[in-house]
Amino acid sequence: MAVPQFTVNVHRFDPYRNFKFRVKWDGKYVAGLSKCSALKKTVESTDWREGGDPSSSRKLPGKTSYEAITLDAGVTHDTTFEEWANTVNDFQGDSGMSLKNFRKDITIDVFNLAGQKVFSYNVYRCWVSEYQALPELDASGNAVMIQTIKLENEGWERDTAVTEPTET
Repeated sequence: MAVPQFTVNVHRFDPYRNFKFRVKWDGKYVAGLSKCSALKKTVESTDWREGGDPSSSRKLPGKTSYEAITLDAGVTHDTTFEEWANTVNDFQGDSGMSLKNFRKDITIDVFNLAGQKVFSYNVYRCWVSEYQALPELDASGNAVMIQTIKLENEGWERDTAVTEPTET
């Protein structure tokens, strides 16, 4: 017999799908997102050797770093990505930088197939380190135009107030 993987819906076996998500900043969801890269953190390993035991070393946790998050959206007349990217640096150079508004906290919400929120992650002090306004253009292609921002961040945590919903 399988061990239940869900605490509320013990009859459920399948994990959640990765295509139902929304990202929010400045109090509103960003329209047209098609992709959000993984949330990943890495803890450096520091070797330590004790003076009386020169033949072996121990590993200690060191600095924690958080990988940048990349968001993709279809190109439309929505200027959300461009406006945030321009707060960090625009064509005016450093004089166009906003020291007040260039960092934002974002929220990544994940939903089940029924549209119920199942996870929420808060990502802190994000800023745009890379912005792609247009993809490569190809007159013989048939692809959707995608714009991209890369968000540096100083950490994230799961919102534990969002719990497993009861599925019907």
